[in-house]
Amino acid sequence: MKKLYSFLACISLYLLGFSQVKPAAIFGDHMVLQRNKPIRIWGEASAGENITVSLSAQTTKVKAGKDGNWQVTLPAMTHGGPYTLSIKGKNEIVFNDVLIGEVWLCSGQSNMEWIVKNTDSAAKEIANANYPQIRHIAVPKATSLTPVKNIKPASWEVCSPASVANFTAVGYFFAREIYQSLNIPIGLINSSWGGTHVETWTSGTAFFGDPEFANLKAKMPENTDKLIAERKAKMDALIQKSQPGLPSRNEVNQFISPGLDDNQWKKMKLPASWENVGYPDLDGELWFRKTVSIPADISTADARLELGMIDDIDSTFLNGVFIGSSAVYNEKRVYKIPSGLLKMKNVISVKVIDNGGGGGLYGGGETMALYLGKTAIPLSGEWSFRIEKVYNDGNSVNPNAYPTLLYNAMINPLVGYGIAGALWYQGESNAGRADQYNISFPLMITDWRNRWKDSFPFYFVQLTHWQAGGGNSQNGGSSWAELREAQQNTLRLSNTGMAVITDIGNTLDIHPRNKQDVGKRLALQALAKTYGMDIKSLSPSYSSISLKDGKAVLSFNNIYGGLVVKNKYGYINGFEIAGTDQQFHYAKAWVENGQVVVFSEKVPQPVAVRYCWSDDPNDVNLFNSEGLPAAPFRTDNWPRKTKGVKFEFE
Repeated sequence: MKKLYSFLACISLYLLGFSQVKPAAIFGDHMVLQRNKPIRIWGEASAGENITVSLSAQTTKVKAGKDGNWQVTLPAMTHGGPYTLSIKGKNEIVFNDVLIGEVWLCSGQSNMEWIVKNTDSAAKEIANANYPQIRHIAVPKATSLTPVKNIKPASWEVCSPASVANFTAVGYFFAREIYQSLNIPIGLINSSWGGTHVETWTSGTAFFGDPEFANLKAKMPENTDKLIAERKAKMDALIQKSQPGLPSRNEVNQFISPGLDDNQWKKMKLPASWENVGYPDLDGELWFRKTVSIPADISTADARLELGMIDDIDSTFLNGVFIGSSAVYNEKRVYKIPSGLLKMKNVISVKVIDNGGGGGLYGGGETMALYLGKTAIPLSGEWSFRIEKVYNDGNSVNPNAYPTLLYNAMINPLVGYGIAGALWYQGESNAGRADQYNISFPLMITDWRNRWKDSFPFYFVQLTHWQAGGGNSQNGGSSWAELREAQQNTLRLSNTGMAVITDIGNTLDIHPRNKQDVGKRLALQALAKTYGMDIKSLSPSYSSISLKDGKAVLSFNNIYGGLVVKNKYGYINGFEIAGTDQQFHYAKAWVENGQVVVFSEKVPQPVAVRYCWSDDPNDVNLFNSEGLPAAPFRTDNWPRKTKGVKFEFE
């Protein structure tokens, strides 16, 4: 009989383990819930379980469905707190320090993912980050072929000098501006992933329901297992093409040895993301080696090694000696070289671990060098490389391999959590398909609003300048200019806004460190449009053109107190003009009577004007009275360089 009681007790405990009420992972201590909107709380429990949810003085009861899912909707509340949220079934879960305020969803690729730690004046920003009413949660990276109900476990963090370093920088600087203006709690949900396309952030319902993409639905794999198997076969074939199988542990142990003969290793030109140079979807562990000679007449004192940014984790060795490591993908690697380690001939060995998305030594070429005092020995160019390991589990699926993957895993689980609006910084990875971005970007925005059943504000960042492919009107066109144009065109959607930042980029770095002004310009949009403050928030934008006497005269919106040219002679950079031959020539331009006059002796009868129409318009000097730069534009509608380039996948 004792054995029977013991058995029944075990069964009871076993069943109890499956009857624990479990809220969705987005809820937690220190969270911010959206003010002035109904508050939806949801999760899982055992089928039919009675659940009571209490927040402040409000209490609501619900019974879990046959599938164990449950949700309640509490009445809207004004900002305030801290409160306690209690969720009680057969067990009870209590979340403490809950605030009611403004919640913003931050998403996009690496420039949104970019953390405070890696911005300009980071040490000062971190030290001054005493804003306990700003809260942040980072949604863990994940992919899925089908919509999932929950994100992986994550925690809300209270903004402080101890926590802010890993907040999304754009989101944090936006939140700081909003908080300082409104003095109410601000919550940031950071769901972003570097190097990703807009198509992966869109739901299958919207994506395949659009005529532009409907034909792609039949190409989607049926399940993740099949996807992983296919990917593994592809990787195996790639490895065999690159090297005679994966190395043994004993072989790997020799990869840091200066005496290793790596002449038979494959070569790769660095800096580069290896996905872009013949190794798409490769996540795993690779080794890179390079031999560097030092002239006899150069002192090796005060030496350091700079490798740029490495995605994701590196371990770096010089002449067999470990000299540094970092696990921050967007952090420049700068390693001090111990005295006496350098020789006339030196071998650099770098192990790179890529857990997903892009991988490799991808920083600007100017950042890859061996510095001996003020002397720099460049390291960009060919490196020998060897694949040590390939990851093939479900988390290794490249988020760009198929559409919908990130929507399914990183947005769908958030749908229903009340938000004030969304912030978006993305487009670099879509520049090659800029023409199609005129469809795919508005499609995603509309999709998210439909999922939430809320036409919330959507504010985004227009791409800044960067060297990219060096495209401009004279050499075949600019995909980055066309992407900026697609972003501008998206303003046709209601309740949207765009931060123009062409004046604060970096020609040599796709990740400019000035995220403070980016966040501030997004905040200007929100303060004016969402919060109704009397703020001049918009950049000058092209309005109309008149052609007379061989000159083009342009009018602009949003000049406020007038156009300002930051040039002592009054000449505006970035303008070009063309006649009917569609050949553009750089032009003189100046402000006259509140308009811009554009002229070139080479174009006696102009028909079209372009402004900042290149990948890298790095000399912007036309602003309005509020210090906001004029948005790039063109007056012609001639075919785009990227016309006909479509989103595809295998």
